[in-house]
Amino acid sequence: MEKIKAVFNWSGGKDSAFALGRVLDNENIEIVSLLTTVNATHKRVSMHGLREELLDLQAEAIGIPLLKVYVPEGQSMAEYSRTMAEQWTILKQWGITHAIFGDIFLEDLRRYREENLGSQGITCLFPIWQEDTGKLPDVFHRSGFKALLCCVRENQAAALGAAVDASLPALLAPGTDACGENGEYHSFVFAAPFFKKPISFVTGEQVFRSFDLAKADGTTEVQGYWYLDILPA
Repeated sequence: MEKIKAVFNWSGGKDSAFALGRVLDNENIEIVSLLTTVNATHKRVSMHGLREELLDLQAEAIGIPLLKVYVPEGQSMAEYSRTMAEQWTILKQWGITHAIFGDIFLEDLRRYREENLGSQGITCLFPIWQEDTGKLPDVFHRSGFKALLCCVRENQAAALGAAVDASLPALLAPGTDACGENGEYHSFVFAAPFFKKPISFVTGEQVFRSFDLAKADGTTEVQGYWYLDILPA
């Protein structure tokens, strides 16, 4: 049986890492490349704020080539969609037929991905879809992954820098999804069962920024976030 050739959409965070672990156990799927969008101005992973150098170290630890798509700061959702459509046209020429994501339960986001990529003949896969997000931080940690929160919404400031494990939900604001699936936080994975070695790092300053965020339905909303700067050791 010929293997499925896929690109894995890598964010550098826990959901992405957990989903990748599932896929690497599947003998019918070949991950040709990781794919990450990077802010062209600041050279950081979009939304996570993770330095490009750390992204490169993650890819090196995983042992899969990394394709970085540089996007301008403040790019609209329509412009972003055009940028990615151009990229997927190239990826199809590589023989890529599938795109893999670490989404868990956001139906509108899944529909957006499936409609946009489906129109280009790309099939989307979601390895951890409908996982129990309340239990996932603990399962993630007990499975040999290590991560910390590198970006949180302004009402989650107390959790910035916290480890992703069973203790995390108690640090989050009431009503927060334990996995931050609604964008409450983002994380940085520095160790995983499939990493060749853990990533050494030091933490730096905390920075607050606010954004007009584009939503899947085409509207925007202002959100404030605290970022923990993380640097390679």
